[in-house]
Amino acid sequence: QVQLVESGGGLVRAGGSLRLSCVASGSIFSINRMGWYRQAPGNERELVAVRHSGGDTNYADSVKGRFTISNYNADNTVYLQMNSLKPEDTAVYYCNAYINTRYSGPEFRYWGQGTQVTVSS
Repeated sequence: QVQLVESGGGLVRAGGSLRLSCVASGSIFSINRMGWYRQAPGNERELVAVRHSGGDTNYADSVKGRFTISNYNADNTVYLQMNSLKPEDTAVYYCNAYINTRYSGPEFRYWGQGTQVTVSS
């Protein structure tokens, strides 16, 4: 069994910063990618940032230059540093990971429980 546990959300004023963290634990053979998604009320869940095992990253256009996703290989922990936050960044942020639980086994997708980020104007 694999768990993703997020922390670091909260309330911040526009222009401020937050750092989210996500720890993957359990029966993990390899992590192929870890990333962050977010969902605001009435909206679909959207990709924020992703880090692939080889080091490549992808960001939503709306967060480029403001958010940075860390590497995760050392301790199965990924961070999302969010700077210059805007009210439109308000959402529940979810950690996501694609994980192999055994050698040559299938890849499964896992989600964290979500952490609320609220940016006031």
